[in-house]
Parts: sequence; structure tokens; C-alpha cells
Amino acid sequence: MPLVEETSLLEDSSVTLPVVVIGNGPSGICLSYMLSGYRPYLSSEAIHPNTILHSKLEEARHLSIVDQDLEYLSEGLEGRSSNPVAVLFDALLHPDADFGYDYPSILHWKLEQHHYIPHLVLGKGPPGGAWHNMEGSMLTISFGNWMELPGLKFKDWVSSKRRNLKGDRVMPEEIARYYKHYVKVMGLQKNFRENTYITSVSRLYRDQVDNDGQDRDISTQHLQIEKSKFTKRNWEIRGYQRIGDGSHIPFCLFAENVALATGTLDSPGRLEIDGEDFPFVFHSMPEFGAAISKGKLCGKVDPVLIVGSGLTAADAVLCAYNNNVPVIHVFRRRVTDPSLIFKQLPKKLYPEYHKVYHMMCTQSYSLDSNLLSDYTSFPEHHVLSFKSDMKCILQNISGLKKIFKLSAAVVLIGSHPNLSFLKEQGCYLGHNSSQPITCKGNPVEIDAYTYECVKEANLFALGPLVGDNFVRFLKGGSLGVTHCLTTRQKKKKQHLFVERGGGDGIA
Repeated sequence: MPLVEETSLLEDSSVTLPVVVIGNGPSGICLSYMLSGYRPYLSSEAIHPNTILHSKLEEARHLSIVDQDLEYLSEGLEGRSSNPVAVLFDALLHPDADFGYDYPSILHWKLEQHHYIPHLVLGKGPPGGAWHNMEGSMLTISFGNWMELPGLKFKDWVSSKRRNLKGDRVMPEEIARYYKHYVKVMGLQKNFRENTYITSVSRLYRDQVDNDGQDRDISTQHLQIEKSKFTKRNWEIRGYQRIGDGSHIPFCLFAENVALATGTLDSPGRLEIDGEDFPFVFHSMPEFGAAISKGKLCGKVDPVLIVGSGLTAADAVLCAYNNNVPVIHVFRRRVTDPSLIFKQLPKKLYPEYHKVYHMMCTQSYSLDSNLLSDYTSFPEHHVLSFKSDMKCILQNISGLKKIFKLSAAVVLIGSHPNLSFLKEQGCYLGHNSSQPITCKGNPVEIDAYTYECVKEANLFALGPLVGDNFVRFLKGGSLGVTHCLTTRQKKKKQHLFVERGGGDGIA
């Protein structure tokens, strides 16, 4: 639907929205759910296995979690996220999940419409974000119930869609359909706009002396000269919406707060070496999966080169291995490196990934042997270049080089978010402002409990942008942002009440 239709929020183009969310994946969906007034409370008969946390929750049982002290509740909790609110929310939704337990959530949700904060969620495709573009042949890394969002159990939804639910791991396309259905069944559609592409997000400044109430874009030079006369007021979000006939409709929105929920899958990581743009070199699992499914690589004598040591690279190894395509697997780390993701996954729960890890350890290349028929790993190696005759040059840490003939190559070394709509490509928001934003190496620097960017007031970031790559943990960002905005809203109302002389000073 066009941005200017069907919403009172934008009938007047000069209206300033309280919140605009950029990104409609699980982070953006969950934030919309909570901004729409859904509130989590401690269930009446719930007992959390963590007795200290349960004791804290009992102290304010009558309050929703959004209205409680998140720092106090988070204190002392440990989990697989560096963000304390993410660990807290996960502990409430999936108690002791990392110990292998499948305890039910101790929360129940109420829709309190008076807490609704007007907002828009902007996304390039349908709700669900990048999940709609993922290769469908692989199981998700997480269990289905870890992928679910508050208020709609994934198992209940998926059991109504297919008869046989084998195991707890599910396909990405099922997750994508679940997220799309979630937005509909929770009544969130009015907040979502699809086919939107953001071109700029920038500050507007308001002249304190000017009383006409109009926001004006003011030159940086003027700002530096008379900085004290201007205050940062609103965000201006510009972009376009693609409609059915392929044409673009430009739009301009104004917002008090902007939440970045874009994920980090926009731009695949590159080796930045010679020959990387040859057509036989892929940079995404969907590209590689399509080549496999179309039979382009089946029956080839020459191996496929797979670069990377993460789970996506492992997916590519499995995809090739299961289709009888020989593999050369190159990665920079030692197989004993404790930071390898495989060391964080229980063997019983993730047997296919541990199969890949076992091959990485036991089927490595040596000068005494040739390539193995199905799979050969090259630990502590990197690719020097690709050649037009479909050869690649590898080099180990000792400087020894080796040339191999390939049928294809796939480079899966992570990805970067596209934050081109922000100044400096968003780099200034990271812990290291001289480097691009990445999920692991340089996430956006945020306040631990509000998710507000340390270097930019009224700009929030959540999900993979702040290091939470798993759906289990990115939901915590929604709690942190909603808690922050709700607290500020209350303070604003109290301030107005006092200014108007309400309560004869009692307030």
C-alpha cells in the first residue's frame, strides 16, 4: 500500500511520528508488537527456576516487565548474548534453555491499548525480512520455538500447516511464513509498509527563536556559528516506495525517534582479491544453492571451493556433500580455535554441523596426500586470487602456495548491513568508528538497557546490528526500546502536568 494511504498517522505530511522502525524482520516485528501496547506480566502460577530472579519478579508482580527496573532484573544473569536485557528477556521466555530444558515461558501478555505508541515499520519486502530470501534446503540453526515471537507459539502455528512435525528444527521458508502471519494475526498490519527503500535518515534542527513551529534544514556552517540557538529536534526519513508497475513513489517522513532493525545480511563479505568478480565465484548461499539445484555442478570432476568457517559455510559444505559435489574448504582459523561456532553447539542437538566440524578436523590437506574424493579442509589458509581459467591460488601461514582447478567457488565470510542512508555509512555509531558496522567485530555501540545509540540520541539499534544474531536474543531489544520510550513518555506527561499547574503542586 502507498505510504500516504490508509493511515491517520500520515494524512498530514507534516505530522511527526513518535517512532519509525527501519527493517521488518523479527526485530522490527517484535518492536511493533510491544509499541502497539502488548505488555508482558509474570504469570500467576509461574515459578522461575532461577530463585533470585523469581524473587525479584515477585517484588513487582503487579507491574508489567516494561515498567520495571531492567538493570535490577538483569543483574547476575548469564547467557549467550553480551546485551543484559537480551539475556533477561530470553530467561523469561525460555527459562534455562541453554541447559537443555524446554520450560514454558513464565510470562503472559495483555493488550493495553492506552500504551500504544504510533509508529511505522518500513521494509523492502514482506514482514519477516531476510527470512524470505534464505535458501530453503537447510534447517534453521535454532529450534522452532526459539524462532517464535511473543504471543504465538510456533508449534501451534506450524502444526496447523503440516501434519508431520519431525524434530524441532524447521525450514527458513516456514519461519518466513510464520512472521508474515504473525503481523496479521496480532493486528499489526496498519503499522507496516512494504517495498520501501530508505535513501537518507538525517537530523532536522529547529530554531529556538523562530516561533512559526516549522522545522527547517539548516546549513552546518550556520549551525557551527550559532550552535546554541538550535536544538536537535526531529529525524527526517527520505526514500521511495516501489509499486506494482515498477515505478517509484518518493516519500518523506518525520520522526521523534528512529529504530534501526535492518539486520546485517545486506552486503555479503568479500575477500577483496583479484578475480573475485568472475561468474564462477558466488557470495551467498541462495546463489550457490540455486546452482546446485539446477544441476550445474553435479557430475563435475573439479571441486567446489568453499571459503569460511561459520554456519553458512557449513551449510554450503553440507549442500555440496549431500549432492556428491567434491569440496575444498578453506578457512583462516585453526580447527582448535575456541571461538569457532561449532564449539558452542551441543553435539546431540546439531549433529549435521558437528559432522562438518569433524571433517574439518580429520580430513585436512597435507603435502603427502592428494585431495580427498569428497571433502578436503585447508585450515589456516587463505585465497590469494582467482584466475579466468577457473583456478585459484591458496596460501598457508608459512607462505606456501598451491593452485587448484575449480568448478565453482562460494565465499561465505559474513556480511555487512547497508547503512548508506546514514552519515558516514553509519560507521560513527560503532565501537570503532573507523570501521564498518558488523555483527561480531564492530556492532553499534548502545546503552545496555535502553538500546539507544551512545553517539546519537533518539536513535536506537537492535538485533544483529548490536550483536544479537539469534532470534532468541534480539527480542530483548524490543523490551529495552519500549521501556525507554514508555519511561520518557511518562516523564513528558508529568512535566506537562506540572507546567499547567496540575494537582496544585502535589505532582
